[in-house]
Amino acid sequence: MNDPLPPCAAEACDQAELCPLNSVNAGTSVRIKQLSASPEVSNRLRELGFCEEQQVRVVSKQFNVICQVCHARLGLSQQLAETILVEPLPKSLKLEMA
Repeated sequence: MNDPLPPCAAEACDQAELCPLNSVNAGTSVRIKQLSASPEVSNRLRELGFCEEQQVRVVSKQFNVICQVCHARLGLSQQLAETILVEPLPKSLKLEMA
């Protein structure tokens, strides 16, 4: 049997598994599950490699949300990050990025 995913790593997330990206703590690795921004913005994010099922790590969460994705860092506004739903990665799948 597969182990269930751990609860969301976000501090203020009401959902059991999915959370908006802007609620995830810095240093947490997650998998993108849904892009809920406008179609134009969602398509642009996908072009940059920020797409469904992509694994990313939240590097910093100050004014903007900085994520490590596809060997690059991508900065997102808090408002845009709120439209991106993610799930935490099980410990066995945590990203190993320097």
